[in-house]
Amino acid sequence: MPEIKHVAEGANYTAIEIGSLDELKDYSFTHPVNKQEVKGKVFIKEATHATGTEISFQSLSAHTELSYFHSHKQNEESYVFLRGKGEFQVDDSCFPLKEGTIVRISPSGVRSLRNTSDEELVYIVIQSREGSLEQYSSGDGSRVVHEALWNK
Repeated sequence: MPEIKHVAEGANYTAIEIGSLDELKDYSFTHPVNKQEVKGKVFIKEATHATGTEISFQSLSAHTELSYFHSHKQNEESYVFLRGKGEFQVDDSCFPLKEGTIVRISPSGVRSLRNTSDEELVYIVIQSREGSLEQYSSGDGSRVVHEALWNK
């Protein structure tokens, strides 16, 4: 099984590598609730010391589906699809997905998905507390004069 590699770390950052997207299928973890092994998924919150999001990378083999539906108590999820095609179900709605599709679901939305293609379905899931984002993008940023080390 591949392992998360720590690339660099400092007071204000952590950089990791999880490998190529083709290697996602080789990751696995034991689900804390049903104690079953889940293949093709890697979480990065702990490795990056994140405090406001949980991000996972996942691959789903051709013509398979997640083995469960789920919802959350307080966290919304955004799914970003990078490769493949499939279908996503939220509550009683089902719709197609493909590379470039992004789906946001509120905590109470009951969700699952399936891969309908002949290739791996590869996606990122970003989980954060619903309603917690008070500032974002340029509203939360400030330009700073700083020396670029890559120019040396």
